[in-house]
Amino acid sequence: MKKVLAVVGPTASGKTSLSIKVAGKINGEIISADSRQVYKNIPIATAQPSEDDLKIVKHYFINELELSDEFSAGQFGIKGREIISDIFSRGKLPVITGGSGLYIRSIIDGLFENDSKSDEIREKLYSEYEKHGEEYLYNELYNVDPVTFEKIPKGKHRRVIRALEVYYTTGKKISELQNELPEIDFKTVQIGLNHDRKILYERINNRVDAMLSNGLTDEVKKLLESGYHFKNNYSVDTVGIKEVIKFLEGEYDLEYMKEMIKQNSRRYAKRQMTWFRKDKRIHWINMEEHSEEEVVNLVLEIFKSEKFIPLFNN
Repeated sequence: MKKVLAVVGPTASGKTSLSIKVAGKINGEIISADSRQVYKNIPIATAQPSEDDLKIVKHYFINELELSDEFSAGQFGIKGREIISDIFSRGKLPVITGGSGLYIRSIIDGLFENDSKSDEIREKLYSEYEKHGEEYLYNELYNVDPVTFEKIPKGKHRRVIRALEVYYTTGKKISELQNELPEIDFKTVQIGLNHDRKILYERINNRVDAMLSNGLTDEVKKLLESGYHFKNNYSVDTVGIKEVIKFLEGEYDLEYMKEMIKQNSRRYAKRQMTWFRKDKRIHWINMEEHSEEEVVNLVLEIFKSEKFIPLFNN
């Protein structure tokens, strides 16, 4: 069976740089598994690969969609597997890289992929959310699909609306439809980049400083001028953009904005690691124990042999 390499880990762990180096060694092309890098006009906020990086190795799902476009994890999985087949057909190797755990699961395992959508139903559900609040929708989901209800934490009203949309469009529970998984004709070797927490947080803080120095505030200001706001657009409802918008609207001062971006980025990294630690298939590399060249060679060794002890066993 053909093998695909996936480099995963939290934000600022070095996935992009490592993936480019590894892809260059194995005649690879990179599939970005990031829920925001696929959008145009937010390269700084989403830490997209640079133009020079994109020239070195072919990338997919970078700067492709308009901010108004909807793009789900399920859609990513479908299109991503088509791209994987195409990459293999040209004698190259696919390298998946990213920190969006749901997107990675979608492409390597499959999610519910019945393209069931209804603008009318979705608008009605959002209207209910605006009128009655989040709790109302959670109760509605509990009544029609208690299994999915148990899986969605509070504060994720978009996922609740999506589950309800599927139910009212198809007459079936999304928890049942998600069992209709696609046939996966490749094996994925996942490699996770693990940093000491203190060092990772320092890397995150440094990245935020660099983003602000490189023009993050101006980038977000243009979004507002174009009518985009995290309150009404999924693509900009993300760490870095939300805090700058609050600064531009006068809710935060400059220093508090910086600190909130750093704090929320660290929290996001913690959630990412919680997700990845649950996947016992991931081979973990302690980044502080190896030089950059050693990490590249270790990734290649793991990919070829798959003989490695996972870092997290519980």
